[in-house]
Amino acid sequence: MSPLASALRPLALYKPVLLSYKPRFHRAMSSATSPAAAATCLASHKKIVVCTDLGPALSLLAGVETVVWPHAATQECPREWLLQNVVGASGLVVCFKDMVDKEVVDAAGPELEAVTTISVGYEHIDLPLLAARNIQLGYTPDVLTDAVADSTVMLALMASRRTNLTSALVTTNQWPSFQWTPFAFTSPQLSRVPFGHSPTVGFLGFGRIAQAVLRRLSLGFGVADAIYASRPGSPPREARDSAILQSLAPNLVRLRPVPLPELARDSDFLFILAPGGPETHHIVDTAFFARMKRTAVLVNNGRGSVVSSHALAAALREDRLWGAGLDVVDEEPHVGPDHPLLLPGVREKCVVVPHLGSATVETRAEMARMTARNVLLGVEGQRMETAVDLSGFRLLEAK
Repeated sequence: MSPLASALRPLALYKPVLLSYKPRFHRAMSSATSPAAAATCLASHKKIVVCTDLGPALSLLAGVETVVWPHAATQECPREWLLQNVVGASGLVVCFKDMVDKEVVDAAGPELEAVTTISVGYEHIDLPLLAARNIQLGYTPDVLTDAVADSTVMLALMASRRTNLTSALVTTNQWPSFQWTPFAFTSPQLSRVPFGHSPTVGFLGFGRIAQAVLRRLSLGFGVADAIYASRPGSPPREARDSAILQSLAPNLVRLRPVPLPELARDSDFLFILAPGGPETHHIVDTAFFARMKRTAVLVNNGRGSVVSSHALAAALREDRLWGAGLDVVDEEPHVGPDHPLLLPGVREKCVVVPHLGSATVETRAEMARMTARNVLLGVEGQRMETAVDLSGFRLLEAK
């Protein structure tokens, strides 16, 4: 079975789960009080171009003229197809792989009123341009939090236990000749134990996902000490931190903000969950790794651009860092066998998965539902349920 076929098998296995979402769609469409239902009726004369797979949520658009990339379930939408079909569209549905720039917006023409992306990030979209042309932008925040938090903990465990190295013993038939000794392949422990070191977990970025990760670590693993570094200039959040401590008592004992150098120095497990952009580009660099413990584990489930791959590879190769688990990489998706993180001496200590943090059937189905409802509302000029605030860009344009 091909890797792609294997990847698509969950869609068949979880068909009952996917189908369970359909009543929500149909109720929303039939409800007289639903904004999306009203938009469906009003938008029937408008065209929506769908570049990505919405699964059962596509039924939300049943009353609207839709042009759907026919291979959306298995292939990314080609740029050429998008440019040809977006002409005259009122709405556009994309994923993070689809660049929405001046070429696309110009090709669509003046009818374009709404763009929605089935993602939390929107770096692939020209925000000032959409603001200047009064085009709404929808996205899918919050719904990903639990799935990404789950995968973040998974990456921490895989990296600390060096599963790349140990699973290779089995796949390369070395297990029969493996000489067992008590301390072979031992690793740093994520959970708190009464007879050993209690790990300090650190967070670069302490938003919803980071807080969900901390909840899992505190309640599930007994983590007692947590530190974090936020964006420079961020206001103190004593009330929020106090509420978190209270909700996770008695397991969590300490939660405090620290400067970036202290975050690097004191973290046993460091979770990168910061946004991308110029402000955070390669903020985790050679100097940062020089401050970290040799036994520390780094996990990046935020944005690849925050961590320098070359600096991380050097730290792992030179045993200045125990391990790393990555769902995002700064050069993604161009990560092949010659990438510094996949070279011998590094890959054994580094788990890399291809940006799949939110890839659960339940989460993706809800993201698709939000995306479909957003575009329906947007093409009729109604406020989307989850819209990106573009007002700041409009002010800049006015100046």
